[in-house]
Formats: sequence, structure tokens, C-alpha cells
Amino acid sequence: MKVVASSAGVSAPLIYRRAGLSYAAAALAVAAMLSGAPAAKAQDASGPTAPIQQLDTALLASMRAGENAPFTQRYAILAPAVDQAFNLNAVLAAAVGPSWYSLSPNQKAVLATTFQRYTVSNYAANFDSYDGQSFRVLPQTRALPDGDVIVRSQIIRRNDSPVEIDYVMRHTPAGWKAVDVLTNGTISQVAVQRSDFGSLLSSGGAPALEAGLQRKVSTLSNGALA
Repeated sequence: MKVVASSAGVSAPLIYRRAGLSYAAAALAVAAMLSGAPAAKAQDASGPTAPIQQLDTALLASMRAGENAPFTQRYAILAPAVDQAFNLNAVLAAAVGPSWYSLSPNQKAVLATTFQRYTVSNYAANFDSYDGQSFRVLPQTRALPDGDVIVRSQIIRRNDSPVEIDYVMRHTPAGWKAVDVLTNGTISQVAVQRSDFGSLLSSGGAPALEAGLQRKVSTLSNGALA
């Protein structure tokens, strides 16, 4: 397994050997998790770790589904968990930078839709196989001066060291949402995206960025998402 710091997207581990679980079983597991499965403690349901625990459950279901599930079905497994775990509008605004505030409402809406499809596609393309991995969300969080909280997550691999993926969580009216991902605890994906997005915005503004993200969606999905 290796960690892919993908251009214009959230980094995700790429796992090679594949073992299957039916799409139906995976989808049912994720549906139960998102509807509030009784295994979760009530007092933890609104805390900053809960969205990441739910995201990890969906990622594991996608991995177990593997090649037995077409891309569009893995996408359907992951989309609700990604939307629940992330404040994608905040991630996009931070990645675009100051020029975000000069875009029209329509440009922002178009970019937000494409960025959401890209983020889910990136996860669906990378979390697509299973070889005994598991996820662990550490109970200890770290508070930041601005009120954000870092939630630490690990991918536990057989016969190899864990991969650390941390999430910067922010409290919103809709609950705790991730606004950045730190690969190996230090590499900010928002910073990586800001560099990538800047070149696209400089070359052609918001339309160039939207077109670039859409090309990535098509590539990641092998054309399944046009």
C-alpha cells in the first residue's frame, strides 16, 4: 500500500491486493452506520471523532467490495460518508484562496459540485481493494488555538507500519466537519490543492479549474462518471 498525494484532491491510500464482499452487503453496512448503528455510544455521536469513524467504516466497505462492485457502486457507498465527514465548501474555498471571494455565486456552485464529485471519486478509486487492513481512530484529540480540533486516524496494515491520516475538524451548525487532511500528520492537502488550483486559475479562471477537476473525475472513474 502507498499513500497517494493526488493533485487537486484528498490523499488516499492505494491498496493493491483485492478480496471481495458483495456490494449489497457493503451498502447495507454503510447504511446502518450512517443511520446511527447502536454500536456507537450516544455521548460520542456528536463529537469530532464520530464523522471520521463513519468515514472509515465506509472506506472499509468500499475496500471489501473491491472489484466485485463497479466504480459507480463504490461511489454510492462513499458519497454519503464523505458529505457527512467534510465541509467541502470550506475545503474548496481554502484551496482556491482569496480569489474565491471574487467568484460569482454561479461559479462557486459549479465548482462546489465538481469538487464534491472529484473528492468522492478520489476515495472510490483509491480505496478499492482489501488485504486485511483496518482503521483506528485514536480517542485523544488535539485542540488548536482557533477552535479547530485534530482527530488522529490510522490505517493498520498487516506486516507493516500504520499509515497516519489526521483530520482538522471544525465545529459547524451541522456538527463537526473536516476542513483539511494531514498525510503522515504533517502534509496539508489544502496546501497541496492551493498550489495545483493556482496554476489552473491563473491559466483560465474558474472555468479552467472546473474543467481540470472534471477531467480528473473522468480519469479516476475510467469514464464511468462523465
